[in-house]
Amino acid sequence: MSWRPEVEEIEERRRQAAGLGGEDAVARQHERGRLTVRERVDRLLDPGSFREEGSVAGHAERDEAGRLRFAPANYVLGVGKIEGRPCVVGGEDFTQRGGSPSPAGLRKSVYAETLAVRLRLPLVRLLEGGGGSVPRGGSGGGSGAPRPAADPVYAPPRFRSIAQAMATAPVASAALGAVAGFPAARLVASHFAVMTRHTSQVLIGGPALVERALGVAASKEELGGAAVHLRSGVVDNVADDEEDALAQIRRFLSYLPANVDRLPPVAPCADPTERREEELLALVPRERRRIYDARRLLRAVVDRDSLFELTPGFGRSQVTALARLGGLPVGVWANDPRFYAGAMTADAAQKVRRFVDLCDTFHLPVVCFVDEPGFMIGPEAERAGTIRHGAAALFAVQQSSVPWVSVIVRKAYGVAAAAHFGPEGHVLAWPSAETGALPVEGGVAVAFRREIAAAADPEARRAELEEQLAAGRSPFPRAESFGVHDLIDPRETRPALCAWAESVRPGLEALRGPRAFGPRP
Repeated sequence: MSWRPEVEEIEERRRQAAGLGGEDAVARQHERGRLTVRERVDRLLDPGSFREEGSVAGHAERDEAGRLRFAPANYVLGVGKIEGRPCVVGGEDFTQRGGSPSPAGLRKSVYAETLAVRLRLPLVRLLEGGGGSVPRGGSGGGSGAPRPAADPVYAPPRFRSIAQAMATAPVASAALGAVAGFPAARLVASHFAVMTRHTSQVLIGGPALVERALGVAASKEELGGAAVHLRSGVVDNVADDEEDALAQIRRFLSYLPANVDRLPPVAPCADPTERREEELLALVPRERRRIYDARRLLRAVVDRDSLFELTPGFGRSQVTALARLGGLPVGVWANDPRFYAGAMTADAAQKVRRFVDLCDTFHLPVVCFVDEPGFMIGPEAERAGTIRHGAAALFAVQQSSVPWVSVIVRKAYGVAAAAHFGPEGHVLAWPSAETGALPVEGGVAVAFRREIAAAADPEARRAELEEQLAAGRSPFPRAESFGVHDLIDPRETRPALCAWAESVRPGLEALRGPRAFGPRP
């Protein structure tokens, strides 16, 4: 006698599990403009590469006629490939219980980080759903499955494996619908977080909870829509739709190694490393108060079509991105003079600290384009704790171990400027570079306050003094005293940086392994 009946039951359970919450629930998901979790997994991964874990986890019942009714765990988990590279992927099934975890679904979701750590593979989370729910009558939430009252005392803390995952391999998460409670915490416990513009919200607590606790009536969109979190820093990027979100995750992972013991993957480069862009010669205006396009600068220097910006709506005075130089993945950081003249705000400092930690964790050399007037000043900046966040960013830079190259494009002033130069970094300067303890305008205002006030024409005297001081901040004396490694023609920037990238590449071998650093302010 064979085991055919049991094998047929396995197949039947798998068949029912593939249907998720049933045809009606799947249809409602599509009517909302959202894919199911299985459709998301299929579109993220290389075709045919997904190997599911726990496909028959769930809860089974039989009717009076003995027919099987199987409710699968509402979390799909497994291992697949993205562009041929293995990764762990998991996500909530919103067609059952609105994504709120069933007992088996919770176990699978907790196991996702453990599996990524054990296999030392990147982890992708496809999030849609809430955290815990209040069960009716103490049941498992309607499925008939018993739910323990609490985790056992010997259970490891749930966030331990989440923290271990981030220290081991790249973690990318997407909010593809309403994400609240514990899934929202998982979203931000990532190296890259993205949400869809029109179909997702990220919430600590939903509208009903907020109104009951605070008496404030607000919609999901008002509490945690894309417009909110593009500026809050909760997510790195906002995607136009689910396909765009999945494409951004694929692209993010393409710059990073599989884990901290590997090096970033070098891609073929068809862009000549000796390319010289004529537009760079006039990109920085001679008029010091005029702005320029920092992203145009970056695109002119890095490998064509390789610039992938992170967190553009948060800390907008700083631009952070992944890119390649001669095929080698690098982290790119630049001041954006369109916002606060590029000054380091509290938000910008937090953005920079997190970005530097990402680069250091995964052994990405850092390329910094410096146009820093200093920390943001004023009452709002003081209330935001700018100096503390700024000092933490500075510590992150100085505690990093990856190679640094800094190009002084224009301003490099004050304590904030120190954050732009890594340990034993290579320093280049453009002819437009100027450095000092304070920007010219601030220095004149402080040092010549009485003289300006006593002048017959205070504004004319102020302008005269600023012009005189600016003329004395030429980069040539610093270059003459070997205060920079070289003073270069802006058009030489790409060739110089590609040569630098090639020179530091062999040294990256010594950086393999996890990172650790001391306390920060």
